[in-house]
Amino acid sequence: MTSRRTFQAPKGTRDFYPPQMAARRRIEEVWRRASIDCGFEEIEGPTFEHLDLYTVKSGEGIVSELFSFRRAGGEDDYALRPEFTPTLARMAAAKGASLPLPTKWFAIPTHFRAERPQRGRLREFLQWNVDVIGLGEPDGEVEIIEAAVLALERFGLTPRDVQVRLSHREAIAALLRSLGVGEARVPAAFELLDRFDRLPPDEFARRAGELGLDEGAVARLREAMVIARPMSDGPGAIAAAMGIAAAPLASIEPLQQRLRASELLEWCTFDPSIVRGLAYYKGIVFEVHETGGAERAVAGGGRYDGLISLVGGPDLPACGLGMGDVVLSLVLKDRGLLGEDEGESLLPRPDAFVIALDPEATPRSLAIVRSLRRAGHHARLSHRASRNLGKLLGDASKCRARFAVILDAGASEGRATLKDLASGGQVEVAIANLPAELASRLASGPAE
Repeated sequence: MTSRRTFQAPKGTRDFYPPQMAARRRIEEVWRRASIDCGFEEIEGPTFEHLDLYTVKSGEGIVSELFSFRRAGGEDDYALRPEFTPTLARMAAAKGASLPLPTKWFAIPTHFRAERPQRGRLREFLQWNVDVIGLGEPDGEVEIIEAAVLALERFGLTPRDVQVRLSHREAIAALLRSLGVGEARVPAAFELLDRFDRLPPDEFARRAGELGLDEGAVARLREAMVIARPMSDGPGAIAAAMGIAAAPLASIEPLQQRLRASELLEWCTFDPSIVRGLAYYKGIVFEVHETGGAERAVAGGGRYDGLISLVGGPDLPACGLGMGDVVLSLVLKDRGLLGEDEGESLLPRPDAFVIALDPEATPRSLAIVRSLRRAGHHARLSHRASRNLGKLLGDASKCRARFAVILDAGASEGRATLKDLASGGQVEVAIANLPAELASRLASGPAE
């Protein structure tokens, strides 16, 4: 006899029951609508790519972070996508000179990362990606930030809840060089700084020392990493606070002007600790953080000029952002913006719940449900064998139906009772007129 096994979802993944799926769809809807309203067009790519697409820029070290595999009997290595930017770059490269400029694309794909699951970071997650190809600084950045802020606003968040924290990799590189980091070690220093707020101070100091920084340089680097300033400050003031020349921050001023004109400045902070560890980023980089500091970054991105040409396409400027659903969900739940009921209140509400009190009316109830659905209404049918109207109306209320259609002995005469479950009011209606009557009453706004 075969022993019985029980199974759980793989570690670092999630099961989405109807309430959780409703919350997920709510997030997707806000992302998609904000993208479209900002002029982005939706794309999608394969769930897995050739492994070389990820190693061509990031090196072989990234393989340990991927779910990679080789097809049995095959010769090619593949990996489940950990991010979308390489796929987008490949797709843009495939279009070549026929790609219209600027191109504004968005996607909401599932991603996979083979790493230790922890709060705010899972092995499988949903991510909103918005990218602009063909616009340089600061036009591309403003397009991306505006879309991100529009979505955050529609979730109910404010600048008091979240901030877009920006920096410039050239400015950080200048700071590192001024402290004694050799040019060859700057990429490794970026990777270290990307983990600045997640490493214990002693561990950070040890790793910084391996990059050639003495104790005094490490202290000055720490000071520079925590000088977050409002984006309304001029580049000269920011550079002085960082202890570098103003030249590497020259592009910050036009970005400030555009953010001010777009009424986005209050959402933005200049923060030198934002460097983005991925090697393909250049110039301006940014992350979205909740202001309490309790969670990981809600989103991250920046400029990645040169990536499209690296995968065989034209040399084009590009800028993008990715916003994952895991941290975002934590932030929204913490503020009660996904409901206090784990998504129950986000489930679709039936327009009508059809009840047959008389068994002989059951066939008629099937036809009524069919006619309501064909008319575009969300209609459900009670399958409970009961004549207890109170229990049946309780079932209708549990699924948050707006109206109940009650069939009793009068159904044989072609009539039914239409009951407003919010107000308690009811009216007798000819069954043939139910779809139109229901539409009329829904349009008039029944009480919630």
